[in-house]
Amino acid sequence: MKTKIKIKKGDSVKILAGNSRGKEGKVLDIDTTRYRAFVEGVNIVHRHTKPNQKTPKGGIVKKEASVHISNLMLVDPNGGTPTRVGRAIDEKTGKLTRVSKKSGQAIK
Repeated sequence: MKTKIKIKKGDSVKILAGNSRGKEGKVLDIDTTRYRAFVEGVNIVHRHTKPNQKTPKGGIVKKEASVHISNLMLVDPNGGTPTRVGRAIDEKTGKLTRVSKKSGQAIK
């Protein structure tokens, strides 16, 4: 059974565990099959690349590696503190929206 991923691309998240613990960043991409996310400026690794069209000189390239979803927590857009994510039906539109458990306000 697949678990629901409550973090989306573009969200601001805080790292809870690992070498980058305590850092905050924006989610660049999510791998739903492996439950991993790429966060901007977090978990930087060095990749040794051969010369190619994109990098004619080759060399060492720094890039973000993925972080497991369980090590991420969404940052409340209003308070700026980490919060859990709930779901509620919006009264105006009648659609299901993500809600901050801490502040109770909708997450865009």
